[in-house]
Amino acid sequence: MGREINKDTVLCMSLAARPSNHGTRFHNFLYDELGLNYIYKAFTTTDLGAAIAGIRALGIRGCAISMPYKEECIQYVDAMDDSAAAIQSVNTIVNAEGHLRAYNTDYLAVAHLLAEHEVPRESTFAVLGSGGMAKAVVAALRDAGFREGTVVARNGQTGAALAEQYGFAWQPELGDSRPQLIVNATPVGMAGGPGADDLPVPPEAVDAAKTVFDVVAMPALTPLIRRAQAQGKKVITGVEVSALQAAEQFVLYTGVRPTEDQVRRASEHARRSS
Repeated sequence: MGREINKDTVLCMSLAARPSNHGTRFHNFLYDELGLNYIYKAFTTTDLGAAIAGIRALGIRGCAISMPYKEECIQYVDAMDDSAAAIQSVNTIVNAEGHLRAYNTDYLAVAHLLAEHEVPRESTFAVLGSGGMAKAVVAALRDAGFREGTVVARNGQTGAALAEQYGFAWQPELGDSRPQLIVNATPVGMAGGPGADDLPVPPEAVDAAKTVFDVVAMPALTPLIRRAQAQGKKVITGVEVSALQAAEQFVLYTGVRPTEDQVRRASEHARRSS
């Protein structure tokens, strides 16, 4: 018999252009594991302002924010935690009695994974994209001591601004560049999207890289990750990012920190079921 949903059940949610079951199963697994009277549901919206007003009005405890809402949502919250204010990008909203505070746990996850996988700080790198997730990645790289890198983004205004803010170069296309570390922070390769079967860079660039990092979590093995694995490259996956950032969200929503083993099992459950 599953958990009983009642008038006291606390609702948490996510907002994404293309919702998946990954976060829903991750969080609900831990609610069951820890005996918490919470439930988590994924949503999309065509009216972001109204959706976030609903979080406040209905007493929804927390909301995970995914592409493409990470920056647009800022205008609708009451306060920005340092983790979000520093990069002007949000992936988590916490509702405390009608007061909405925004956080960014993506940055923490990326920084942790760069260290865990021992990516050499002297590596040249290219970050693909200039949106909210790209901001978290570029900030984490800079703060980890990476110095030789390029933001690759077709949007010259946002791409150049992001690169300048953190002291890196910008170019609209990867072209003939062959960085040692490639980080995909675009939706290319995401299940259900227009580029679901595409590589975000030429295959020759993947073959020349030493480490390939794709923040896309659905599917677990994106075209980019599959190509990199086939070429024997070190890979960091969006599934890893998703698990770490979701664990930090879980703590913000519930005040309970799951063990590393619980997070691992929740992530495995989400991957098997998604």
